[in-house]
Amino acid sequence: MTYPRTDRTTSLREPAKLRYDADEAHRILDEAYVCHIGYTAGDGLPRVLPTVHARVGETLYVHGSTGSRAMLGARDEGVDVCVTVTLLDGLILSRSWFHHSANYRCVIAHGKARLVGDPDEKLTALAAIVDSFAEGRSTSSRPPSARELAQTAVLALPLTEVSVKTRTGGPKEEPEDIGLPYWAGVVPLVLTPQEPVEDDHVTVPAPAHVASAGRPVQS
Repeated sequence: MTYPRTDRTTSLREPAKLRYDADEAHRILDEAYVCHIGYTAGDGLPRVLPTVHARVGETLYVHGSTGSRAMLGARDEGVDVCVTVTLLDGLILSRSWFHHSANYRCVIAHGKARLVGDPDEKLTALAAIVDSFAEGRSTSSRPPSARELAQTAVLALPLTEVSVKTRTGGPKEEPEDIGLPYWAGVVPLVLTPQEPVEDDHVTVPAPAHVASAGRPVQS
């Protein structure tokens, strides 16, 4: 499956790096822990908020507070948003300042997000978000109380206008710079979970998902 190419998902700079493959977009969205949601608030000023998310099929659920401007703006007819996820895979050190760069995988999704009002859908979305921290975590922790649920908002963004942009490989040098006496290459970066640190008041042994918590390591 591929997403349709639109004006908003077409880059004027380096369009060759753009792809619209849904499976690739899904993998990046599922691996990332944090997304950034951009929108225009009621005062006409732009906002970009970091938050957590989870994908269920072709819907991206974004966690928030009922008091945030994005969630308040979505109450009636939804809110136009741009959600971005980026995985940083390496630093590109070039012989020249101009060609320093990064290896990355990025997904940008545009559309009108709606505030999730259906209680069952909201619980399903929140369970998916909790499970994104560690597989099966939602069944090994307490569900939200009625008060907590009322304080929590979830936006649902249909994945219909989506693009993928990536960079791989080493530095791209100017031919005349190749012989310069400067080191050049790639510094790979990976996200690696460390040893879990137990809370002081834990009364049960750690479930299996604690040791394996974390999404797949970036590669």
